[in-house]
Amino acid sequence: MDDDVVHRVLQEGGRDYYQETPSTSSSSPSILQSLPLHASFDRGYYLLVKSIQELRSKKEGIVAVGIGGPSGSGKSSLAEKVASVIGCSVISMENYRTGADEGNDLSSIDFDLLVQNLQDLLKGKDILTPVFDFQQKRRIGTTEIKSTSFGVVIVDGTYALHARLRSLLDIRVAVVGGVHFSLLSKVKYDIGESCSLDNLIDSIFPLFRKHIEPDLHHAQIRINNSFGQSFRDSIYKLKCKSESESGQPAYSFPKKEAQIDNFIEMYLRPPSASEEARVNDWIKVRQSGIRYYLSLGDRRIVDKNFIIRPKAEFEVGRMTLGGLLALGYNVVVSYKRASKSIIYDNLSISLETIDTLSETYLVLRGRDRKMVEAEALRLGITGPWITRSYLEMILDTKGVPRLNTPPLLPTIISPSSTHKEPPLIAPKPLRIRPELVNRDDDMSQPWTRSPTKSKVEPVLAPWQFISSDGSSIDPSSFRDTHTLQLAPMPDSFDLDRGLLLAVQAIQALLEHKGMPVIVGIGGPNFKYDDFRSLDLPLLTKNIGDMRRGRKAKVPVFDLESGARSGFKELEVSEDCGVVIIEGVYALHPDIRKSLDLWVAVVGGVHSHLISRVQRDKSKAGCFMSQNEIMTTVFPMFQLHIEPHLVHAHLKIRNDFDPVLSPESSLFVLKSNKQVAYQDILKLLDPKKICSSAQNFIDIYLRLSGIPSNGQLTETDCMRVRICEGRFALLIREPIREGDFIIQPKVDFDISISTVSGLLNLGYQAVAYIEASAYIYQDGKLLMEVDHLQDVPGPYIQIKGANKEVVVAAGSALELDGSYTTKSYLEIVLEKLPASERNSSGINVQQAARLQELVENIQSQGSSSSSESSPSREVISPMEGVIEDMQSRIKRLERWQAINTVLWTFLMSAFVGYSLYQRKHQ
Repeated sequence: MDDDVVHRVLQEGGRDYYQETPSTSSSSPSILQSLPLHASFDRGYYLLVKSIQELRSKKEGIVAVGIGGPSGSGKSSLAEKVASVIGCSVISMENYRTGADEGNDLSSIDFDLLVQNLQDLLKGKDILTPVFDFQQKRRIGTTEIKSTSFGVVIVDGTYALHARLRSLLDIRVAVVGGVHFSLLSKVKYDIGESCSLDNLIDSIFPLFRKHIEPDLHHAQIRINNSFGQSFRDSIYKLKCKSESESGQPAYSFPKKEAQIDNFIEMYLRPPSASEEARVNDWIKVRQSGIRYYLSLGDRRIVDKNFIIRPKAEFEVGRMTLGGLLALGYNVVVSYKRASKSIIYDNLSISLETIDTLSETYLVLRGRDRKMVEAEALRLGITGPWITRSYLEMILDTKGVPRLNTPPLLPTIISPSSTHKEPPLIAPKPLRIRPELVNRDDDMSQPWTRSPTKSKVEPVLAPWQFISSDGSSIDPSSFRDTHTLQLAPMPDSFDLDRGLLLAVQAIQALLEHKGMPVIVGIGGPNFKYDDFRSLDLPLLTKNIGDMRRGRKAKVPVFDLESGARSGFKELEVSEDCGVVIIEGVYALHPDIRKSLDLWVAVVGGVHSHLISRVQRDKSKAGCFMSQNEIMTTVFPMFQLHIEPHLVHAHLKIRNDFDPVLSPESSLFVLKSNKQVAYQDILKLLDPKKICSSAQNFIDIYLRLSGIPSNGQLTETDCMRVRICEGRFALLIREPIREGDFIIQPKVDFDISISTVSGLLNLGYQAVAYIEASAYIYQDGKLLMEVDHLQDVPGPYIQIKGANKEVVVAAGSALELDGSYTTKSYLEIVLEKLPASERNSSGINVQQAARLQELVENIQSQGSSSSSESSPSREVISPMEGVIEDMQSRIKRLERWQAINTVLWTFLMSAFVGYSLYQRKHQ
């Protein structure tokens, strides 16, 4: 369990606390001889937050954390995510540079000043940290950090785990992987087997094995970051010429101060590439002052007028560029880009001058597509839009450079440049002699080289087409496009790479087959997982209608009532030429024959539940294999779902953990202070506000045999929420920090057979809470007013992805000082007499309420094997379970019905009156 993991982290660290209180663990004091903690980025983030919280509660003074790793591994992103949850100071080692260097050179870091600053801070003194400007290549000032500001300080940098710093750190974290591994994979793919992995590392990361890798083995938490390039947080870009055809400026910059940047952008062609090789195979290097940023190929997506780019750049040392050139890469295109930008409201607008093209372009960027489009309309920028990259436009005018010819050099100095840049001189690669590389006992499993194995990950290959007989074909010369098929990818991919490949496959199908492209996405975990419950004839008709360009009447199913509630019309058009069929059986043979692209997704909460059961079983003193757990909690998967997934064109392993990941967090403030509904409505946008009422039942499951201190705690439980006919699972309790509860944005649907499977594995229903909720939201904020049965007074929850917005809303409602981070289980337990709080359940009354429901679910679970039988003569007890739960919910609805109508009426009247007032002001 995570608590045990966190405890071991603290036993192995603790600069002050655990030196004063020696560990009684039998493990060796050497971290290299103890069991290291290898974790994904998401779980590593969660463990680090929990470790900081635990240590902070047990020791006085500041908790010091070091996060080290090679460039591009994701260490700075981890520090940023932790700082967004826990109030802390982040000290970047980048600001302790002494000047320009040849990469991650140890001698370029002012360790004396860094050590002195950290020592002073730990002694309770305020410090001044340097600020380094990478354009001017020098220090330009200092920033003050007060020792009383936060109780945590994070040192972030390549050498954050260096021997001179380790004695000052409480928690040591190593991050490897990310685009660091992606570059190794790319180079290995480009040059083949002619160079060993060690030689590759020494060429493109020459200081890694000597100065960086040995320090990483001293980490207590070792994070293997599989993240490379992701479209989860894409940049949406609109681009046009800065002047219209009539010579009028497309946009006039306001007089406010703009940000000026000058870049040199270079493209490196692989040594084995032919002249006809795709530019996607080239490596892009962007130089800004003394910093170098690298991206692997052109991973952008073009959709209508938009250029969509993933998170694709990462910083490298200058010696990495030299190493690539030494391996045979050639700079085939280079140009200067001078940029003048204004940033506001999560948007930026830039004027970019490309010297080789002798042209200036207007570029609007943002992370929200609709916001970018709306801003362009507001500013009166109408195009014509350009979706070709600068590289493509240069190649259109200059042609693709032939092999072994000098690169296209910049011809015009940008007018905004204040001085000429020195010519680019390829840095010489640094070779490390084998005897200088520190050997380590842990190197028998080189986790610092690859997240899961010593071999590098496969590089994305282009999609290939095959004919109906399976032979490879050129789609551009194939006449019968209706019989074109995609060749399945031989490998499986993580979620980020899989998303990119799926989009590229859709674009290839649109180009060569035309509209519509119909995609099927299949995988486990939804409420109704019996294939016979699907209306296959209607689905087949809907697909056929859309294939022929007709309007399709698609049914709408109400999960709460368990019946079809109506239909909605879908039509394929120029604006929407792609249809996605998503569901457990989307790749069933009777369905996939009508589809163009088959995508299988496994993992996610499906695998996290299996891991949680394994940990619980281990804590209870027994072991279960994944296969045993799978057949019990997902009885339909291996029989009726998994066989279809193996035929997919694209197989995706979803290792993303939305329960733990900082990328999917909601910040929640909870209070039982009374708030008037009209005050809630004042905080929401009246144009976007929507409201709803729902009732839910929370059941807490705990595995029998888990040691406890005699008290029921949420940590040992999994929560199943029954709401509107759905079963949603919460595997792990959320993070609590200060006044905030940080929880995932989404719930995870499971079937009742999964709940019954957990009961059959030995889990017991130990708590039961009934409640109702009134919800008001406008897209930025969600206000939830919860009424718990048998608990006096409602609780209000303010939820949002933006922490500052949530804080401001709480202050506006005068809730400061009244917040609680307790769960509803804790709140209910506190209302009980101490004699009735125990680990086997809440009280006799609760046990009685649960008994009937548990018996019905278990009877359903015992017949899970019959779910796959050809016929079903007897009505399943499932219907009785649902009816029983619905009757309980109806009883809750009766005493709230009048209030619901009344408050809906008052809310509508208030919103209408507010709009009336605004109109007449």
